[in-house]
Amino acid sequence: MMKILIVDDEPLARERLRDLLGQIDDVEICGEASNGREALQACETKEPDVVLMDIRMPVMDGLEAARHLARCEQPPAVIFVTAYDQHALSAFEAHAAGYLVKPIRQSRLQEALHHLPRLNRAQLVSVQEQASSHAARSHLCVRQGGRLQLVPVDEVLYFLAEQKYVTACLRDGEVLLEDSLKALEQEFEDSFVRIHRNALIALSQLAGIDKHKSGQVVVLLKDSDRQLEVSRRHVPDLRKLLRQG
Repeated sequence: MMKILIVDDEPLARERLRDLLGQIDDVEICGEASNGREALQACETKEPDVVLMDIRMPVMDGLEAARHLARCEQPPAVIFVTAYDQHALSAFEAHAAGYLVKPIRQSRLQEALHHLPRLNRAQLVSVQEQASSHAARSHLCVRQGGRLQLVPVDEVLYFLAEQKYVTACLRDGEVLLEDSLKALEQEFEDSFVRIHRNALIALSQLAGIDKHKSGQVVVLLKDSDRQLEVSRRHVPDLRKLLRQG
């Protein structure tokens, strides 16, 4: 029996999928979700074999959810269910991501489920790479105690690289990430700025800079008393950002 999770923010779309799946043998609907974040939480508890997922959804879209699912030890197969036309889908179709275009026909759904062996971890990683070139994530996904934890990016004060790890420092704690500082800098270039070879800070946290008697320049944060070291080469850029307000 194939366990399927339905993910769509439109109740009528979920109802349509329920009706279509009811006409297919050996499938079981194990749950539903209305956005990507709910989908990740449901995958933790329901352990579906397949996720039928819309792309455009509030809170977290389908592409970002698929990127997080790719980090699971045993990720479910993902089939995107979308109103995008063939041309709009061509970007990730080249990476062999499964998809169905609305309105969905029962025969196409059955065919997609039948060809699931093609939709494995490798394809999900391809979706992850493709999606990363289009939009920054709204959440970071970390594993704690064997479970996935979602951390909103807008709660991160700064990223700090120490030895082999990158730490995301929050207002009320910190989490360890698997991402490199360089990858985070590229993905979040619109909301974070590098101040040192080992640190990025949120632009929203930039309160000012100060110079110690030793000559060392530090950055001042709005929501943290910690003063982070600034490399000399990054001082002009920070001063320019502060002048811009």
